[in-house]
Amino acid sequence: MEAVALYNFRATESDELSFQKGDTLKITNMEDDPNWYTAELMNKKGFVPKNYISVKPHKWFAGRISRQVAEGRLRNRDCGAFLVRESESAPGEFSMSVSYGDHVQHFKVLKDSYGHYYVWDEVFPSLNQLVDYYRTNSIARERTVFLRDGEHMLRKPQHAHALFDFNPQHNSQLCFLRGDVIDLLDCSDSQRWKGRCNGRVGYFPPEYVQPIYN
Repeated sequence: MEAVALYNFRATESDELSFQKGDTLKITNMEDDPNWYTAELMNKKGFVPKNYISVKPHKWFAGRISRQVAEGRLRNRDCGAFLVRESESAPGEFSMSVSYGDHVQHFKVLKDSYGHYYVWDEVFPSLNQLVDYYRTNSIARERTVFLRDGEHMLRKPQHAHALFDFNPQHNSQLCFLRGDVIDLLDCSDSQRWKGRCNGRVGYFPPEYVQPIYN
């Protein structure tokens, strides 16, 4: 979670965090004190007064909920539905829960010595950028799972743009070229989708296309 500083703030206690108007802070805890949040700025941590900042809300941030509650919210949701929650075992850290369609997978969001976030090898200065990256890059290693939220979870895409040429290896697969528009017939399997293109119907890997939601 991020927040923008509305005013300058000069720390008067050792556990407070100074900042300037316009700074972007990483909010790590919002629930322990009604008037103060814990935050990070330039690899420094401390308390900040909540009336000095404006939090950028995200529907995917669930706050402090348990692993079990996260699974309940995501159970039976489309593959890629997700939320970010405060870690139960490590206060100030985060976990990401992602629906795989048939089950919910949990990822620990790690931080390096510079305060940057990562799940795998790619490193990001904010949670927002990490989430945005995995909207178009698979969060899973063993299958293809793109993060999806909001209206994307409420309705399924009907069409997709081909990002690359796809040459079938057997007759059940669908041939298409980069730029083709594919009618999506079945997206329930995270490892292969079924579609129609140029009068032919077949299966293809979802990482070759970009769904169209409008």
